[in-house]
Order: sequence, then C-alpha cells, then structure tokens
Amino acid sequence: MRRLPPLTAVEAFVQVARLGSVKAAAEELALSSPALSRRVQALERFVGRELFERRHQAMLLNAEGETLLGRVAPALDALTKAIDATTGESDILRLRLGVLPLFASQRLMARLPELRALHPELHIDLDTAAHSLARLGEGIDAAIVIARDIEPSLYARRLDRNKIYAITSREWVRENQPQEPSELRDMTIFLHRDMPENFAVWREAVGLPTLEPRTIDHFDSGQLILDAAAQGLGVAFMLDSHLADAHDARLVNLFDVDVDSPYSYWFACRRSSLSRRPVKIFHDWLFAAVARDGPE
Repeated sequence: MRRLPPLTAVEAFVQVARLGSVKAAAEELALSSPALSRRVQALERFVGRELFERRHQAMLLNAEGETLLGRVAPALDALTKAIDATTGESDILRLRLGVLPLFASQRLMARLPELRALHPELHIDLDTAAHSLARLGEGIDAAIVIARDIEPSLYARRLDRNKIYAITSREWVRENQPQEPSELRDMTIFLHRDMPENFAVWREAVGLPTLEPRTIDHFDSGQLILDAAAQGLGVAFMLDSHLADAHDARLVNLFDVDVDSPYSYWFACRRSSLSRRPVKIFHDWLFAAVARDGPE
C-alpha cells in the first residue's frame, strides 16, 4: 500500500484552502500559525509541489491545490462523519447559539418545536450574553445579532430589513394626542445599545436634524425598553418587527412615517463552521422558517 501523508497535514491544507488564511485556519484547529504552516509545508513536500500562492496575509490555491482540494476535501468530510457515527456523536448534534434575548423570545422559541420535529437529533445551547460575534469559535458556533453589517471575514446573511418605529404607550397617546415629531423635545427617548443611531437617523429623515429630546436613556435589553415604553415612561426607537412581534396592545407606533433602519438581524458564523452539520441544519431551517428578507 502506498504511504499516505499525515492526516493532520491534510486537515491543515483543507482548512487553509477553505478559509484563505493561515491565521483563521490556525484558530479553527487550535494551533499556532507557525505550527499550521509547517503542516501545510509537509503536505507540499509529500506531493512534491506547491499548492498555494502566498500573498500578504492570504494564501490562495493554485491550480494544483484546487485539484487536490476537490479530491481530498469530500473524503475528509466523509471520514469525519464516519468517526462521528462510530463514536455515537451523530446521535446527538449540538449547536451553541449566541442570540439576543428579544429575538429568542419573540421569534425563535415558538418555532423551535418545528425544528425539533424535523431534526430530533439537534439540540441547541442558547447563550444570550453580549459580544457573541467576538466569541465565535470560543464557546459559540453561530450567532444571531443586530448590526449594520458584519465583518467580511465571517459568513453572514441578513434575516430581515426593518423600519424605525417610535414606540410608546397607546394610553399616553390617547391622553396627550401628540401631532408632530417636534413634540419629542419634551420626551424621554429610549435607545438600545446595539442600535444607538436609530433616533439620529429617524430625526434626519423627518426633517428635524437638530431635534434634541429631554433626555436619552440607553438599555441593553430590548424587552425592558418595550416594557418601559408600555408604561408611558418614554418613546422607544426600535424596529417595526419589535412592535409587531411584541403582540402587546399597550404599544403603538407614535408617528406614521416611513424611515429605513440601518440595523438588521443577521445570522453569522465562521465560514468553516457552515460545513458542520448542526450549523448547516439550523441555518437552512432558520432561513426557511423564520427569516423575512428572502435570499441574498
């Protein structure tokens, strides 16, 4: 039987090829960059040719590398599945999902029984702590976040597009009968820390760029912002989906104006993670059952 290269060298080659970066591949494999580079070089010595074009902070497959990747990557993926099946890992698939509490309560939890019925082997650990993007690969497999955009090094797909709503108490509106956006100068404004520019974008769009409210209070909880608005304590500049999904008769959009929000919900993960079964299953279900923005 012909001698084979070390499996660790093949794994290193596939990760660098998929991610285009020694640093990113090293993070995925929990190696130092020099150690990963040595493994790739060992494979190149074994096959007797270079497999990458080395550029500043990037490694691009050359023609020989493309051919080899097409031949070995499917075999490596099949080997991973075979090992999982042998060790029983395929019986239970576990996804560690970072998710904002408001999205989880409004749009995710009620749909999870559908996912469980389709994939009873998939179990999800929900992590609602902050900074989930920064923790991808370090305790988090994938994340659902609110952001303007996502850094290009990550895989990201938008879940929806939204309008900015001025959300407040229906009872307060009934008692005070506000007519013009300029009346907000006497109000308390609530902003979510993940959407700090919503009010500035909204006032610019309605033609009042210098409008200053009485005060601006910041929250890190979307549900608490909605609760405060429902109590008539101020006006929450949130997304239209937040109002619709709250199903709270106490809340109302204060002004009938149409302002696009720069913020959206996004699904994000490391690019290499999307090939893992738990991430891929959840991703495909999420965009089939929960997303509201169609394919991009």
